Amino acid sequence: MKWQEVRELFPDQFVLVSILQFHEEDNKKVVDEVAPIRTVSEQDANKEFFRVEPGNVVYHTSNPDFVIHLRKDPLMRVRRNTNEN
Repeated sequence: MKWQEVRELFPDQFVLVSILQFHEEDNKKVVDEVAPIRTVSEQDANKEFFRVEPGNVVYHTSNPDFVIHLRKDPLMRVRRNTNEN
């Protein structure tokens, strides 16, 4: 199912979907086809986001496009300035 179809079926809601097809552009995963699994309440969305199985995503249907920004080096550490003035 196309993302636009999911948006029409579940307007302004969080939805748990299985990603069926995607392509990469620059540092982004652009999702082409999904299979909706179920809606997710707003209060449970954050918890569900971190508990999903590989290949599934919680995404909000207010987003016109289904784009996931990829991190090329997720273990990169940020240097913090520890000098106190």
